[in-house]
Amino acid sequence: MKNKRFFRNLAVVILIAAGCTYAIASAVKTGASIVPGQLELTGRLTAKALENNHLRKLPQDAGLSSRIYDEYFKMLDPGYCYFTRQDIISFGKDRFRLLDEINNGELRAVYAVYDRYLERLREYRAYVEKLMQKGISFDVDESFTADRKNIGYCADDKALKELWRKRLKNDLLYYRLMQKVMEERSKDPAVQADLKKRWFKKSPEDKVRSRLHDQYNHAAQADKMDILGIFLSAMAQVYGPHSHYSTPKQEEDFDIQFKLSLTGIGATLTSEDGYIKIVDLVPGGPADKHGKLKPEDRIIAVTQEKGEPVDVIDMSVSNAVKLIRGPAGSKVTLTVLAAEKGSAALPEDITITRGKVELKENAASGRIETVAEPGKKARRIGVIKLNNFYMDFEGAARGLPDYRSCTRDVRKILSDFNAAKVDAVILDLRSNSGGSLPEAITLSGLFITQGPIVQVVDAANNLDVHNDPDRRIAYSGPLVVMVSKFSASSSEILAGAMQDYRRALLVGDSRTYGKGTVLSVTNLSRLLRVINSKLSIGSLTHEIAMFYRINGQSNQARGIQPDIVLPSFTESMEIGEIYNDNHLPWRAIKPLDVDMRSFTGYRLLTGEVKEQLAKSSQSRFKKDPALLRFLKDAERFKKIRDRKSVSLNEKQRLKEYYDEKAAADQMEKLIENQDKTTNKKSSGKDVLLQETLRIAAEYSTLLNSGK
Repeated sequence: MKNKRFFRNLAVVILIAAGCTYAIASAVKTGASIVPGQLELTGRLTAKALENNHLRKLPQDAGLSSRIYDEYFKMLDPGYCYFTRQDIISFGKDRFRLLDEINNGELRAVYAVYDRYLERLREYRAYVEKLMQKGISFDVDESFTADRKNIGYCADDKALKELWRKRLKNDLLYYRLMQKVMEERSKDPAVQADLKKRWFKKSPEDKVRSRLHDQYNHAAQADKMDILGIFLSAMAQVYGPHSHYSTPKQEEDFDIQFKLSLTGIGATLTSEDGYIKIVDLVPGGPADKHGKLKPEDRIIAVTQEKGEPVDVIDMSVSNAVKLIRGPAGSKVTLTVLAAEKGSAALPEDITITRGKVELKENAASGRIETVAEPGKKARRIGVIKLNNFYMDFEGAARGLPDYRSCTRDVRKILSDFNAAKVDAVILDLRSNSGGSLPEAITLSGLFITQGPIVQVVDAANNLDVHNDPDRRIAYSGPLVVMVSKFSASSSEILAGAMQDYRRALLVGDSRTYGKGTVLSVTNLSRLLRVINSKLSIGSLTHEIAMFYRINGQSNQARGIQPDIVLPSFTESMEIGEIYNDNHLPWRAIKPLDVDMRSFTGYRLLTGEVKEQLAKSSQSRFKKDPALLRFLKDAERFKKIRDRKSVSLNEKQRLKEYYDEKAAADQMEKLIENQDKTTNKKSSGKDVLLQETLRIAAEYSTLLNSGK
C-alpha cells in the first residue's frame, strides 16, 4: 500500500497484539481455525483500514461509535421485528465507546448483542408455537405492514408480541391462500396430486415451524468469526453502502464459486423485509430468457427437480443462492410474489433451466429499424443493445490481437451502420449496470474525435483525468442514448460524457442509478506479512475514489438526468444509490476547460432541438393508443406499489388478490382486442424503444433541416 500513515497505524496494531504473535505462529502449524488474538486483531485492522483508506473520512469519535452501534442492530434485524427500543437502550453503555473497545481489542459487546438476538429468535419460536396451538382466527378485520423502515423498532415487549402475532398470521395466510388459488387454477387430478405432493404435504403451521427451525439453527451455528464478520460489515456500511468485510470462509466460498464456474439463473438478489428480492437480471441469462421473472419480484421458496419446496423467507441471501445455483441443464422452480401485484400478490411458480451466461450471449448486438410516419420520409435507425462494458482482461494482458472487447464489437456494428447509411443511431444502456472503466472510455471515444471522458479523485484528493485515446470518430451522425435507473457506473460515465460534449440526446427514466464511486478490495491477511504471519483474517471491500464528469459534477447519488424523460415502470421503484443507507453525498469539483467549438466531427446538439423533440414526444403520449395504454399500466403499477399494508382477513385478502388479477386480465384482453383490430402483434413489444425510434427519426430530420 502507498499509504505510509496506514503502515504506521498497522505497526501500532501489531505491537498491541504482540502478546499473541507467538500463539498465532504456533497455532497456524496445528491448523486451529481460530487462534488466541485472531478476532481482536481482525477487528483492529479492519477499523484502521477503514479509517485510513476509505474515501469517506469520518471523525473517530463517539458519534461514529453510535452510528456503528445502530448499524449493527440493523444488520442483525433489518426488518425491525426482533429487537425492541428497550433492547437498544439496554446496551447503551457501549453505544459511545464501541469504537474504542474495538480498537482496544474488546469484543464483549459484539457478542453480547448477538446473544440477545439469539434470545429473541428463541422467544419468537416459542411464542409462535403457543399461538398456533391455541388457534388463529382469520375473519378479524386488521392489517399488517411488512415494510417497517418508516416505523422502526417496537417500543417494548408487548408491542413486539403484537407484531409477532400479525406477522405469523400473515405468513399463515400466504400458505392458506396459496393452496386455495393453486387448487382453483387446475382441476386436473394429476396436477392436483403434484400440488399436494409438492406444496400441501405440510400444513401451513408445519411450514412455519420448519422455516423458523432452519432460521434459528443457521443463526445459532455461527461461530465467533462469523459474528465478528457481521459486525465489521456493519462498521464498513457506515462508511459507504458498497463497503463490506468478508471473513476467510466467505473469501474461500467466493473463490470456489469462480473456480467451479457454478451456474444458476442469472439474477442479482438481495434481502428485504425477510424476503429474497430480485434486484436485476443478467442480460442473456436463463432468467432473462425465460421472461417471467422481473426485478423487485420476491422469492419465497425454491424447489429442485423432483424435490420439495424449501422456504426461503427469512433465509440469508448466501444460503438462498446455494439453493438456486446448480448444474447447467437442471431445472429449479422459484415460488415468487410478483412485484406488479404489490401487497396483494399470491405465490406463482416459475421453473427455469439453469445455465451459464456466455460472453457471446451478452455481447453488443445491432440491428436496423425503419421508422415510417404518415406524410414523412422513412428513416432507418441503427439500434445497439449494450448490456455491460465487457473486456477480456486476460486476453489483453497476453497481447492477443483478437481479445474480446465491447468497444471493438460496437465499432464493427457502427461500421456496418455507416455502410448501410443509417439516419441515426440509438445506444440502449437501460440494462447496463457497468463494467470495465477502460472500455467505457474507449467506447465513448467512438463518438468524438478527442478529449477527456471522466475525472477520478481518490481519497488523498489526487486527480486523474482519463482521455479518449483514439482521435478517430467511428460515427458522427445523430446519436440517442437510452438510460434507466438500472444504468450505472460505466454507463453513467459514457452518458455523462455524451451529454457534456452535446454529442447525444439522452432519453429514459428521470435519472440513472447514481453509482459514482470506485471500489477496491484490501486483502487484510497480506498486511500481516510484515510480521511473517500466515494468519487468514479476511478482506475489506471499500470505496476509494469518485468519478466526476467533464463539467465537474459527480453522478454519485443524483445520477445522470436525461434530456427527455419517458414514463416507465421503473420510475416508481426504489432503485438507485440514493436509496442506499449511508450513501456518499453528491460532490462537484472544478470543471475541465473544454472548448466545444473545436469539435467539428459532429453537429452539436442544441437546446432548441432538445425542446422540439421533447414536445413531440409529450404530444404522442397524449394521443397514441399504445403509449396511453402504457401510461395506464405504469400508473396502476405505481398504485399497487404504494400500498404498504395488506389485510389479515382471509376473505378480504382473497378479494384483493382477485381484484388485482381481474384488472390485469382485463388490460391484457383489451390489448389483445386492439391488436386484432389493427392487425398488430404487440406481445413483448418494447413501447419505450418504439418511442425512442420516433425521437431518433425526428432528430435526424431536424439536423438535416439545419436546426
